[in-house]
Amino acid sequence: MAKLILSMDGLVLKEIPLSKERTTIGRKAHNDIQIDNLAVSGEHAVIVTILNDSFMEDLGSTNGTLVNGNPVKKHFLQNNDVIELGKYKLKFIQEAGAQPAAAAADFEKTMVLRPSAMKAAAEQAKAAGAAGAQAAQAMRQAAVQASGHAAQAAGTAEKPTAPAAAAAASAPAAAAAPAPAAPAAAPTAGPPPRAGGQPLGAIQLLSGANAGKELELSKPLTTLGKPGVQVAVLTRRPQGYFITHVEGAQRPTVNGQPIGSAPHALKDHDLIEIAGIKMEFFHKS
Repeated sequence: MAKLILSMDGLVLKEIPLSKERTTIGRKAHNDIQIDNLAVSGEHAVIVTILNDSFMEDLGSTNGTLVNGNPVKKHFLQNNDVIELGKYKLKFIQEAGAQPAAAAADFEKTMVLRPSAMKAAAEQAKAAGAAGAQAAQAMRQAAVQASGHAAQAAGTAEKPTAPAAAAAASAPAAAAAPAPAAPAAAPTAGPPPRAGGQPLGAIQLLSGANAGKELELSKPLTTLGKPGVQVAVLTRRPQGYFITHVEGAQRPTVNGQPIGSAPHALKDHDLIEIAGIKMEFFHKS
């Protein structure tokens, strides 16, 4: 499980495990992490944790939020990232073993990956066939890390704002049209085995330039929406499919009702609207 280490002037104050899907930070008492300092806004920032990924979003704070010394509005957290709020620092720690090999294989689900890095990883994996699957997986993970560092250096490592770019890089069917408001889907490799007999979910677009197209929800996490306007993620769990709000002032709606801050369970034939695009969730037979 990932955690945050809160410190001030080099003195560690406490450790906070990221056990919730939404961890709020601010001066007011209702926040999960309360920092009683005038440099910190009442509702300063939030960290959204889904599976093994954590996103930090500034909630329009007065003094802003720094990550590794750079002002950010939204940022995909990586191990040892330091969030700065005035004199206070929150160090993000991704504990060892938090990303098993199966999860690492799906790491590109919303990450911006350079095509050259992915090609190099594929060639390395092929060349390492004699060394076994474990060595190939290690090289692929190294390529992913390298591309992440390159993206951060170029100022493009803010993960939640990249679903459209990730979709363009992999060119899945649901994101083939150039319409800017079309839901952006994460790249898909082959569908994994169904867990516990759970039916495979899918969405059909009902409006927009891609109306009529279907997208199978075979990955553990699929990002949908329009960066800067409204972004949500659909997660596949043993209990079923859930939708969680990630970005935007307005929350996605399910059957005409805005969802709350907690993950919302989806039922067969639920009608979803994200960034002005309507779609239907259903179970494939």
